[in-house]
Amino acid sequence: MGVEAHATNERATGRTWTVRLDPVGRGRADVRVSCSRPACAAQVLPSAAVGRTAAVEHLKAHLRAGPAPRPSAYCACRAEECHTHIRPAGPRERPAPWRCGGAVVLAVVTDREGRWWRVMECCSRCAAAHPTAKIVATAPAPDRTAPADAFRAAAASVPTVPAVGPHFSHTEAGASGAAAPHEVPAPRSERPPRPTRQRARRGRIAQRFVPHELRPVALRDELTELGELFRAYQQRAEPDLAMLAELHARKAKAFRAWAEVTADTGLRLDAERAEQAAATARLQHLHRSGQAPEGDGPAVTRLLTASAQWNHARAVLTHVADHSPLPGPEARLLVVMLTLRTAQSGVGNLVGQDLKGLPLPDPEHLVGQLVECGWLDIAGTVDELIASRPESPTRIGVPSLTPDESDPGPFTFGRKMRPKLSGWAQRVVGEKKLRKAKTAADARLLALALATGVSLDGQLGPEGEGLPLEALASWCAVTPAELLELVDRLTATDWLTEVAVTDTVLTGRLTERVLPLSCPLT
Repeated sequence: MGVEAHATNERATGRTWTVRLDPVGRGRADVRVSCSRPACAAQVLPSAAVGRTAAVEHLKAHLRAGPAPRPSAYCACRAEECHTHIRPAGPRERPAPWRCGGAVVLAVVTDREGRWWRVMECCSRCAAAHPTAKIVATAPAPDRTAPADAFRAAAASVPTVPAVGPHFSHTEAGASGAAAPHEVPAPRSERPPRPTRQRARRGRIAQRFVPHELRPVALRDELTELGELFRAYQQRAEPDLAMLAELHARKAKAFRAWAEVTADTGLRLDAERAEQAAATARLQHLHRSGQAPEGDGPAVTRLLTASAQWNHARAVLTHVADHSPLPGPEARLLVVMLTLRTAQSGVGNLVGQDLKGLPLPDPEHLVGQLVECGWLDIAGTVDELIASRPESPTRIGVPSLTPDESDPGPFTFGRKMRPKLSGWAQRVVGEKKLRKAKTAADARLLALALATGVSLDGQLGPEGEGLPLEALASWCAVTPAELLELVDRLTATDWLTEVAVTDTVLTGRLTERVLPLSCPLT
């Protein structure tokens, strides 16, 4: 015992040091990086991001240059009484026993906010108790021959005492009574491993566990594999809609088979939803890659690329048709453009060129009417708005579009979607041939309506069934007779082709030239 205690007392305490990231002062962006090792001087860096990078590099330099963990080192966590991870006993709890063990490791512990990094030379059990610990090095197994030799040397110095009592010897030792050598058990690491029971893998997909007893086995394996593939897809940095569509199609087929085996209606409904998700993902992939739905048609690169964007564009036009404050096509066109400028928050910026670029005979008068009726608020006068330039835009607001606690507003899209929709409307209204032909506001309103009322291949109406004349005339604020003249203008400017007009429906298709501006009905 004396030799063992002496060896324990000679063990060196595990090393520990800390790299910290602290603010230099209140209201300042620069930070201070400091290290608890005496040879390291503090650094002042301009920002937290730069400081965090420098702190991590400083720590890595220490780990690369420093020695490996020592097998005989005394656990640093135990030396500090494990304050960092052993919870004190409560009024109804017994204190946790002291339990250190395992190989000596070099562990890096950090806080969740990334303000300090601590390196500890401790036992593997203490390192595992820290939720943020990362082991960077492990000490080799200690050499057990030296303590044994020291113990044998100490035993040799003790005077021999004759044995009193029975002496057992091997049968081949003879009558001399000399003890025969006995076999020492093999080390645990050299023993053959015990056979482990293989637990059956239990799959999980769409918040459902796949029963291990599900038959056929091929269906069980397919569901388990699909669950793993979906979870792997969620970890991807970039989406792959073609892969996602294929996964949903496989899920629909597997869930349909699962429903037939178990007669579960919920599984059948999940299979139908998976089919819809597969069709949606496949369609989105075709749109983003500029392909036709069948995959063999001409590629179309649209200004608005997703069905959600197309639906938002139609929602804006529908809202303006239902809430236009003034009559006439000129006022309606101006309200469309101002609504798209202020749709998300109710406020926006406007310059004089935005108004002068529209086909409005008297924009000052229209803006004044919108201000007088209370639909529009402007910072300053109408003349100042008309004269404003891009370097000093005028602030405008639409009270009916301003969200509050009780009314979130008529639109559900966010800040990034609003400029996309506004840019799309400006491209349609200011299209080159419409501008050269000096078409009026009513023709440009019809162009907006037709762009949002076509199928994927450009035919007017869902599946080429056409658009109602009465609805188009109402949107353009004209009579049905005047609408026919507008259709002729758009045909002359190469917007429409294959036009056919009945008493109630307008059929035809958009030309290939303007198909990128369309928002298909899906």
